[in-house]
Amino acid sequence: MSAEAAFSLPVSPEAPRFSPPESPRRAAAEREKRWTIAATQPEAEELARAASLPSVVAELLVARGIRTVAEAELFLSPRFDALHDPYSMRGMQAAVDRIQRAIDKQEKILIYGDYDVDGTIAIVLLKTAIEILGGVCDFHVPHRLRDGYGMQAAQLTQAAGDGVRLAISVDNGIRAFAAAEEAARLGLDLIVTDHHLPDAAAGIPAALAVLNPNQPECGYPCKHLCGAGVAFKLAQALLEAKDGERARAKLLPSFLKLLAIATVADAVPLLGENRVFAALGIEQLSRPVQPGLRALMELAEIQPYPHRLTARDIGFRLAPRLNAAGRMDVASDVVELFTTRDPVQARTLAEKLHRLNTERRNTEQDALVEIERRLAEDESLTAARCLVLDGETWHRGVIGILASRVVDRTGKPALVLTHEDGEAYGSGRSVAGFHLLDAIATCGDLFTRFGGHAHAVGFSLPSARVPELRARLQAYAAENISEESLAGEIRCDAELPLDRLTPALESWLHRFAPYGMENLEPVFLARRVRVHGSPRIMKERHIRLRLSQGPGPVSHPAVGWNLAEKLQGLQIEENSLLDVAYKLRQNDGGFSNGMELEIVEFRPAEWAG
Repeated sequence: MSAEAAFSLPVSPEAPRFSPPESPRRAAAEREKRWTIAATQPEAEELARAASLPSVVAELLVARGIRTVAEAELFLSPRFDALHDPYSMRGMQAAVDRIQRAIDKQEKILIYGDYDVDGTIAIVLLKTAIEILGGVCDFHVPHRLRDGYGMQAAQLTQAAGDGVRLAISVDNGIRAFAAAEEAARLGLDLIVTDHHLPDAAAGIPAALAVLNPNQPECGYPCKHLCGAGVAFKLAQALLEAKDGERARAKLLPSFLKLLAIATVADAVPLLGENRVFAALGIEQLSRPVQPGLRALMELAEIQPYPHRLTARDIGFRLAPRLNAAGRMDVASDVVELFTTRDPVQARTLAEKLHRLNTERRNTEQDALVEIERRLAEDESLTAARCLVLDGETWHRGVIGILASRVVDRTGKPALVLTHEDGEAYGSGRSVAGFHLLDAIATCGDLFTRFGGHAHAVGFSLPSARVPELRARLQAYAAENISEESLAGEIRCDAELPLDRLTPALESWLHRFAPYGMENLEPVFLARRVRVHGSPRIMKERHIRLRLSQGPGPVSHPAVGWNLAEKLQGLQIEENSLLDVAYKLRQNDGGFSNGMELEIVEFRPAEWAG
């Protein structure tokens, strides 16, 4: 799943775009969308009273599972001392003991990572901790196309031949049974750190220690850490064992900048410990020190001041550049970027990632043009409830992004495949309510390999079997996806009339950031809002206008992305009455007490029914 999708964010200005669909079809689709509003939570009134909170703030907290004053305080004000004890994770003591012994004996340690943001940052965090403690550490990042995902037995054989005595996986390894067997044959100690779900039938690999909060009999409270989060917990245990006071006061807080990037980029739920990582790490990102991070932020045009950094800056600007290394070239550049102390080398590496991201966007755009043509011309795709699109020349590094773009464009689950030497490699993304892994599992006999979860899958199969895959998935989707679910939904968290907006309330709502999975940015509903003055069209796609509600004279500036066509089609003008689904923004330009509305969707008030 893309970070953009996870955050429910507007389309990145850097993202390649589909052309807008034909106006009549779009207008019809908009009319069919269901507008829903979250039910009032009975515990919210009690929490509002006990914690002295505005009622809408209490409603949002209870919807996130927060019901006590203590839980509310921690959610609204994340603290480093709220992190869990790393030793509550099964296998931690054995892992720490073995690594300490390797450090004491100066044994060579290999960290085996992955090629995405999470996997490369996990390497950086653990490698840094081991080297601070005096250890000798090397790393390996697999190549996306040549090696594929996961720990390979051949690489462990080579490492053992190079004198490595301890291998540690990060962000992978929980299903690396063959690699674990090879490590045992070689006499190579193996520690697996991962966050992916274990195989329910096969269990976990036979390693010296396995760190994964999702493994059986692990009592670790936060089950949804990313791979770098698990690596951080191991680093925390190692550093605190050496000097707990220095680790907590200086070293570990400095790790949070990169950990926040990995946590946001990997689209794990931003609740519990992940929220602490993200909130404190984003705050630290406003003061970048390491030359690689500073250079990348400059090239991504992230200016900490005067703007407040957000998860958007990570999801839209940093993460795509870091992921471009693994998609288009070698992801080891990310590790080098974040470990070098040489400003010149850091700038060179950052510029390379910036250039690779531009290449990725161009490659993606070329494929999107072809996909858009097919969607416009092929009537069978209009009727299909699950899309399977394949191309001969599409780059394997961007097929996951392409699948996300197709879902965003069509509102349908989509699989995108590319062909190489008779084998088709695919990636899929889904929509709410359609479990994609369950769907492709019904075609399991067709695949060379497949895996994933409800929202995203990856797979390969012989190219000759793609037509059968398409037919079987479309038949499955026809029985398991309703027309109503494809129509889409505008889901509002609470009704919040515009005349109730105040700077104080905006300040409360800002404390819900950073936003991400299971802590989506709140969307509010305001009914029968009046348009003040004539709406303005920006860059032919976007709209800017002023809105008011109630008897007072106050109006609020509002912006709507990619809504110009709809505004013109419905002939919205001065004094039009609208129902508006919106997010509340801080406007650094100083308008309307710093508040601005971002329109998620609108409809003429008479459509409400």
